[in-house]
Amino acid sequence: MTTRTNTSTGPRTTPVTVRVPAKVNVQLAVGAARPDGFHDLANVFLAVSLFDEVTATPADALTVTCEGPDADKVPLDRTNLAARAAEILAARNGLAPLVHLHIAKNIPVAGGMAGGSADGAAALLACDALWGLNTPREELLDICAELGSDVPFSLVGGAALGTGRGEVLTPVPAGSFHWVFAVADGGLSTPAVFREFDRLAEGTGIPEPQASPALLAALASGDPDALAATLANDLQPAALSLRPSLAATLDAGLGAGALAALVSGSGPTTAFLAADEEAAAKTAAALEASGTCRATRIASSPAPGATILPH
Repeated sequence: MTTRTNTSTGPRTTPVTVRVPAKVNVQLAVGAARPDGFHDLANVFLAVSLFDEVTATPADALTVTCEGPDADKVPLDRTNLAARAAEILAARNGLAPLVHLHIAKNIPVAGGMAGGSADGAAALLACDALWGLNTPREELLDICAELGSDVPFSLVGGAALGTGRGEVLTPVPAGSFHWVFAVADGGLSTPAVFREFDRLAEGTGIPEPQASPALLAALASGDPDALAATLANDLQPAALSLRPSLAATLDAGLGAGALAALVSGSGPTTAFLAADEEAAAKTAAALEASGTCRATRIASSPAPGATILPH
């Protein structure tokens, strides 16, 4: 994992490109709504080998461009987390955010795989290097937490337990696993999925979220059968309530031989754990043939966090 590679004492004149991974939640335990509207979580993050790249180039003003699958669905104004990351970092250092951010998308958009959060973390690291700031790692993580609950993990990568609203990270060991992701038509709003979770849970006792010891042991072991038996996502019923068609996708992947299937985060991307690389390829082909998803992506885990690429 690279978080500090720039050692210059001043700003760069050449572009900086940062590669950043998608994530899957192998466990997402959700507590009751807090007074601030957030939920306490026990969120076991696993970074996977689907990457966005964000390139920061000196410019006369803050601008954002995007290319790749579903790039037309990515906001190019200051609501984009990449733009917000540049603004916050610049403001903390008394600078104007004079940067062009170009996002090369490969992570599904609004798919429950933290693509927007990944771009925020990548832009933060790229701007820090471009402007020669050498910001301490803890301050970078603090800015990430200000940007959003998933952004700190996008910076860190690997595997980690997220507590609080997901932003307080504890690294955990993880063996290697193979995944297939089925991309759905359209996105799902994370706030809408949490609201549906609250609606479905109304009048029931919601336990304090806790990480599963069995899941953490399975994750560390690298045994796909053990991990398959412990995968869990408390948001899955809410996502299925809002998008019932996802049930057919989950069934198709399981029917194709996946060891386990679950909605990734708040969805609507669905994740399938495969026994090995060959099984992942077979599952992906069967899912595409099933007509229950728009596309599939094959990935492995764990993957490194935000990393500055050589130019």
